[in-house]
Amino acid sequence: MNIKFGKVTEQDFDVKPPSTDSAANAIIVADWGNSEFVANSNDVSISMEFTRKTRIKIVNKNGLNAATHSIYLFNSFTGNASDRLESIKASTYNLEDGKVVETKLESSSIFSENANKNVTIKKFTFPAAKEGSIIEYSYIIRSGINTNLRPWTFQGEYPCLWSEYNASIPEFFKYVTLAQGYQPFLINTVDHSSVNFAFTLKTQTPVTSAMPTAPATSFQPVNISGSCDNHRWVMKNVPGLKVEPFTTTLMNHIAKIEFQLTMIQYPHAVPTFYMNDWKKVAEQMNQSEKFGELINRSNGWLDDNLKEIVGDAGSQLEKARKIFQYLRDNITKKTGFGVYAPTTLKEVWKNKTGTEAEINLLLIAMLRNEKIESFPIILGTRNLGFTNELYPLMGRYNYLIVKAVIDDQVVYLDASHPRIGFGKLPLECYNGHAREVTKENLLPVYFYADSVKEYSVTNNFIMNDEKGGLVGSTTHRMGYYSSLTLRNELANKNVEDYKKPIRTALPENVEAFNFEIDSIKSYEDPITIRYDTKYKGFGEDDIVYFNPLMEHVIKTNPFSAAQRFYPVEMPYSKEEIYVLNMEIPKGYIVDETPKSTRLLLNEDEGMFEYIVKKDALNIQLRMKLMINKANFKNEDYETLRDFYSFIVKKQAEQIVFKKIK
Repeated sequence: MNIKFGKVTEQDFDVKPPSTDSAANAIIVADWGNSEFVANSNDVSISMEFTRKTRIKIVNKNGLNAATHSIYLFNSFTGNASDRLESIKASTYNLEDGKVVETKLESSSIFSENANKNVTIKKFTFPAAKEGSIIEYSYIIRSGINTNLRPWTFQGEYPCLWSEYNASIPEFFKYVTLAQGYQPFLINTVDHSSVNFAFTLKTQTPVTSAMPTAPATSFQPVNISGSCDNHRWVMKNVPGLKVEPFTTTLMNHIAKIEFQLTMIQYPHAVPTFYMNDWKKVAEQMNQSEKFGELINRSNGWLDDNLKEIVGDAGSQLEKARKIFQYLRDNITKKTGFGVYAPTTLKEVWKNKTGTEAEINLLLIAMLRNEKIESFPIILGTRNLGFTNELYPLMGRYNYLIVKAVIDDQVVYLDASHPRIGFGKLPLECYNGHAREVTKENLLPVYFYADSVKEYSVTNNFIMNDEKGGLVGSTTHRMGYYSSLTLRNELANKNVEDYKKPIRTALPENVEAFNFEIDSIKSYEDPITIRYDTKYKGFGEDDIVYFNPLMEHVIKTNPFSAAQRFYPVEMPYSKEEIYVLNMEIPKGYIVDETPKSTRLLLNEDEGMFEYIVKKDALNIQLRMKLMINKANFKNEDYETLRDFYSFIVKKQAEQIVFKKIK
């Protein structure tokens, strides 16, 4: 790294974005971090010191967001240790009349914001920042929370020419290192050295009857020595990441490294463990009054309520359905985050409101009361990022669902989600690895988006009417999750509102009317939409261009970026079928039709089929689009982009009708 922080020359303004990010709004020229442990001599403790130095070039006005920075400081949950920001420096450099002019950040321009009781944010904006500026900052964070070795992110919104992180970890501290991302390390080394922490231990001789004088104070030097691992991680020319279509969260894909403390053991001392195994976590959860105790007790207070809810249900499946439907329709979900219950199940029942975890824990309690085997499953939703399969990093779990075993069949339930069907889960739950909480362990279970299939069918009939015009009828059976989305939208709108987007999507020469919508309240079933159509232009124009797919056209390629640096994450696999049966308009002949075609995506991962047939009186068209998996690796991106480019082009083709003269 040939950067001297604090010294900016005229030549430094010549830095250009890398070719992979030629349109970047800002460039991180260099980002350097260092973590090391230091002795607190007076109180015989060890702190962590984190230093960061960063230089950024603002390329254009759209990159001015980089001139606002936030520093996060943490307080321990016990309140006995915290982060302290020290020696912060920040400057803006501009080139004026061939000279470098520096504008320093005043300390009065640094503001504090309490995100919550455990997090404080220091915010500042660089003064005099503008298009073409170079901004540079450095700071030190001294932390008494030595369990929290600072993570490092090599990648973000802007391209980074040089990102380096150094960490010196004494042998007394044992960490698990977790790295992710798709960028290679330029440097990934570790060397070894010795380390010595020197303390001054203050002792007092107590007052006794034999020695009635004032206590004597003495100071004794104490040293702790050992080996130290000095890590160095460097990435060069790291591309910026932008949110592209079909992305769960960029946090799954940015290049970063983080650490989880497992143990601290000083010389001649008993080790202190900080990471449990899955069995230990299960034991703690089952003993918690906010989790296991709520569902493992008898909960006999539910008996009378369940008699009323279950009624004369004969089978276990019917009982489970009635209990699930009652909770879904009568308990209002309130904002909550996590897998533990803030209140008791009695309070949830009484107030008819609860968090996702509370509602689903209540569902388990009610199912067990009816002798239906059920267990909680904890997971991280798609927007939060993946959970770790190897280590119980519990901060990554934010959602709880239910596993019920009914007549030897496993059914997954979420009664906290309004308008969802029995045996269905919100799409946000399909995030891969999750854990089932039994009394003995946390067992792995997986919810992959690839396992969800969205199936939709559209039938369109167009015929000549008695008045010489062209009329039609369309029946569109939506996929289940498209139906769920529409149900949620209509819950806050007038039912009439669903007509507008359909009319907007239709070509200008098509009028839609007589709308019907079925199964809005049948939450287990997909919605079916029906409407009639009338076609203008026929009988008047000599040539009529007609798109046979009507509103069911993919107009733009969702994969428009030239390249993508992380996987494509669709919410489900899908199969879409569109069928058209059309009478040739009276007074017209078919001058041109699209050619039939069939295209495979990576042999068996998808298929697009477009079949057109015609005779003297009719045109028949069948279009089928299949995507057989939800997740595609980034190396498959170009193939997927080309596949959709072909579809967009094909679906834009028109049937040409020519008037008979």
